[in-house]
Amino acid sequence: MKSPFSSKSPVGKRFAAAAASVAIGTAVGLGAVTSGTVPVFAEAVRVETQQQQLGFADVVEKVSPAVVSVRVKATVQPAAAGPDGMFGRGFESLPDDHPMKRFFRDFRGFENSPRAERNRPNRGNRPERARPVSQGSGFFISEDGYLVTNNHVVRDGSELTVVMDDGTEIGATLVGSDPRTDLALLKVDEERTFTYVSFADDSKVRVGDWVVAVGNPFGLGGTVTAGIVSARGRDIGAGPYDDFIQIDAAVNRGNSGGPAFNLNGEVVGINTAIFSPSGGNVGIAFAIPASTAKDVISALRASGTVDRAWLGVQIQPVTEEIADSLGIQGTDGALVSQPQPDSPAMKAGVVPGDIIVKVDGRPIKSPRDLARMIGNMAPGVSAEVTVLRNGEEQTITVELGEMPGMEQQASLDPAVEEEGSVLEDFGLTVTPSEDGQGVVVTDVAPGSDAADRGIQSGDVITSVNAQAVTSAAAVEKAVSDASKAGRKAVLFQIKRDDTNRFVALPVQQG
Repeated sequence: MKSPFSSKSPVGKRFAAAAASVAIGTAVGLGAVTSGTVPVFAEAVRVETQQQQLGFADVVEKVSPAVVSVRVKATVQPAAAGPDGMFGRGFESLPDDHPMKRFFRDFRGFENSPRAERNRPNRGNRPERARPVSQGSGFFISEDGYLVTNNHVVRDGSELTVVMDDGTEIGATLVGSDPRTDLALLKVDEERTFTYVSFADDSKVRVGDWVVAVGNPFGLGGTVTAGIVSARGRDIGAGPYDDFIQIDAAVNRGNSGGPAFNLNGEVVGINTAIFSPSGGNVGIAFAIPASTAKDVISALRASGTVDRAWLGVQIQPVTEEIADSLGIQGTDGALVSQPQPDSPAMKAGVVPGDIIVKVDGRPIKSPRDLARMIGNMAPGVSAEVTVLRNGEEQTITVELGEMPGMEQQASLDPAVEEEGSVLEDFGLTVTPSEDGQGVVVTDVAPGSDAADRGIQSGDVITSVNAQAVTSAAAVEKAVSDASKAGRKAVLFQIKRDDTNRFVALPVQQG
């Protein structure tokens, strides 16, 4: 019996005709290019990979033994209740009618009651003891037990314990730490061969690459999450050498110091911070690049410290307004707001208003770029610093110093005007300073250009467009000169609390 869908049957003939009609309609609808009777379609973009990645189990299986939990304890003095203990410490200095003084007086009365005495443990003179203060993650970088974590994980710790992937606990000692990059190097106190991992060449890491984060979130123990590289070169205000890799793999409290791996099991970054209103993962985490970590850890392993070169300048970005006020093209470079006293920069002749555009011939794109470049140099070397001054490049030889500790780090118009002259265009009221060095801002109009750019009462304007000013008239003249020269903005040098910065204010045209 013939099938009703046979090409020779009436039904089959009608079905074949309909199919041909659909095929032609589809081809026309998709915009096919035909060659004879065979349609040819343009192909969508597709990236071929050598091997399809079905999961991360192979990577995780290899690297997990090298990742550890880091438990930190600090020595603390047990507090005693009462006026000299944790309850009411120093309350006697409060006024008699202060509510907290009445509270602690009543509390002390309760503490001395028979009921409290019966329930009070025998404190005596208890010795200091170590209490848990933090917990994070880390990973081995050598078979003899050196491991990396964050400085903020082990900071102020007196007792360090490493918990291995199999639950084994081993004591560790701090080899050295670097607060500026938030890295620390530990060494475990056990003679054995450890599984370890290596750093990747993070210059090859691209936005969109897979990363696998392994760590100890919330103290749960070894936990694996995966995501992609979301961005490179992030500056989150953590320090002068910010250059973070942003990832979206789930990173939470306790992941700090843990590694982010590529699919070859190499460490591309050390998880160190998250951005989160709630304190939990929202898909924005930051990792210290492997290239930064590699250099810092190498120095810590060699000497326990990181010696960085020091230029000694306060710097700020070159904004478009600042560039226009100086009559220069582009915003590359770092604007020197003030050389630090007795710094290598000051001794070499760097002055406020200089824009550092090169170091040893290498271009400087931003203040962070300058900080990282100088930080990677050795103290005592001579550097050729190229600055843009008055529109022309000058090269200054600076003998770089050693980075200090974290804790250090003429009138143009003699016209006399009344105090409180108003620079209405900017919303400023100024008066000559008592020492003759600039003019003091006495008032800033709300919503004015000056207010929008952070100028405050009490600030001292020391120069305008690199011209020293000692009066409101001198300020007005400098602004007028800038306007006549066709400048769209004028550059104010502002001194506040012994620090300098530059602010560009727009010039009112017409």
